[in-house]
Amino acid sequence: MKVNFKLLFLLTASLLLQFCTTVRDYGAPVIQTTIDRIELMPASPEPYRIIDWKDKALALDEYLFDLSADVPAGPLIWLDHNQRNIPQVTFGLYTAINDVRQGRDNNNGEFHESLNSLAALLGGGLMGIDKTSQNGYNFVKMIQNYFNSDNGWNIMMNNTSPEVAQLGGGYGRDWWYDVFPNVLFYNLCDLYPAVENSENLQRMIAEQFCKADSVLNGNYDYSYFDYAQMKGMVNQIPLQQDAAGGHGYVLYAAYRKFGDERYLNRARSAIEALDSQQESRFYEILLPIGAYTAARLNAEEGSDYDVAKMLGWIFEGTTNRDGRYGWGVIVGKWGDYDVSGLQGSITDRGGYAFLMNSIKMTMPLVPLVKYEPQFARAIGRWMLNNVNASRLFFPDEIPDENQWLPGMQDYTHSIIAYEGLRYEDDYNKPELIGVHPVAIGDGPKWHEDNPKESMFSVYSTAPVGIMGAIVETTNVERILKLNCNVTDFYADNAYPVYLIYNPYNEGQKIKYSTGNEEVDLFDIISKSYLAKSVDSETEIEIPADQAIVVLELPSGTNIQRDGERLLVNGKIISHK
Repeated sequence: MKVNFKLLFLLTASLLLQFCTTVRDYGAPVIQTTIDRIELMPASPEPYRIIDWKDKALALDEYLFDLSADVPAGPLIWLDHNQRNIPQVTFGLYTAINDVRQGRDNNNGEFHESLNSLAALLGGGLMGIDKTSQNGYNFVKMIQNYFNSDNGWNIMMNNTSPEVAQLGGGYGRDWWYDVFPNVLFYNLCDLYPAVENSENLQRMIAEQFCKADSVLNGNYDYSYFDYAQMKGMVNQIPLQQDAAGGHGYVLYAAYRKFGDERYLNRARSAIEALDSQQESRFYEILLPIGAYTAARLNAEEGSDYDVAKMLGWIFEGTTNRDGRYGWGVIVGKWGDYDVSGLQGSITDRGGYAFLMNSIKMTMPLVPLVKYEPQFARAIGRWMLNNVNASRLFFPDEIPDENQWLPGMQDYTHSIIAYEGLRYEDDYNKPELIGVHPVAIGDGPKWHEDNPKESMFSVYSTAPVGIMGAIVETTNVERILKLNCNVTDFYADNAYPVYLIYNPYNEGQKIKYSTGNEEVDLFDIISKSYLAKSVDSETEIEIPADQAIVVLELPSGTNIQRDGERLLVNGKIISHK
């Protein structure tokens, strides 16, 4: 028998090629989905400056939780001995500097807000600070007094009791104020899971939200929900259908923690209610939380929610006057400053952006790209603008002529920011006529005796640790490295994941630093390796105007493909 060596060689080569192709085929690259309003944001916002958010967050935590802080503005924290809801001492933080309704000696020291305190604890925790043992206090345990048992609601609320709630802020009448503290509390408990009584409170919150969604049965057309009567309510406050996003998130987090299928089913029910809306009902934070939850349910539970629609609703904003009309994400230049990416009112006297909202929206939307990577470029572009513009709220980051309290940078050592950034002043200060933008705050409007420094907003600055934990700079200006894991709570974060966006019109090479262990760098967008066996630093290239989502795997890790999904040791590392 004559052997055709040429044919044998070709067959062998073909088999080897097929084998290599099979082994190295990690799927098709992820085609990116654009968000129209984000496309209007500049690739290179001006003037450009990224502050050190980590330093800012650490300085903030040190100041906030020091009962004898030696700062001209004075301490911002005090102890509350009223023992509402739980028999223990808790603490309060000023909402705004020197708010006359607050402090140890006003209203029995009981007027303070959980949205402020929870955000400060979460921000500090994300920066690696042990909030269960700081300056002699377990602040995470102390926060439990906001769990309102005395009124029968049995959820975390913005105040400790209705007696002080009417002094200001939302409580029992404004849905996002009642739902969002529970989102923050759940996130805090993921950072500190072993605190006494926390798991019990989490279970009770989940049960209340489970019952509420069952009662609502897909209809979230209410201003708020009475969790004691289990009844939807309508008042003068616009309807808040995006509360479904908050319900869905807490219930899915509860399912991930407790494994109770009822929570998963009600999480799906809530997100289905959100997905079935015909238009944007965006306000504050619950719609971004809902979009993130929808993305996780799609990836982890096989759902098919329209995340692109939800993201469009967030950025385009609410246009129906039955909702929070004009609320969305700002695009444009105010005076000499690009302010694109900030969240707030698009319509109020040319625009009114808020620091708290702009920071907190990063918490769900950055990790969202792990589950829906087709939005990596859009989120990367938005974040570049948002991170750049968010510095303008701090008194040392905007010129005196553009702020309401010029020359007061030392009052809090510029640790505490202004509440807002307006297109134009609305107090009619003569020096600010025709000035754009203006760093400002609503504190003096809350009470006739509030001083001008109440424009410096503690509750707006409180979540700065979120930005500090997410944002890193690289050696190439305008290219940020965003941590996708730190705010991805109740998730299997087995390996580091980073979103990196290149805003330039040509490819850019950046230095990429890793830890001490040797790793392989895999991009879940291109479905390819960027580098292998990296022991500390390497150079990687990012295509023009594109994003990569980098996964750090132990060197030599074998990736398996299961349909569209990629797995390592049975754990999903890429969902599509």
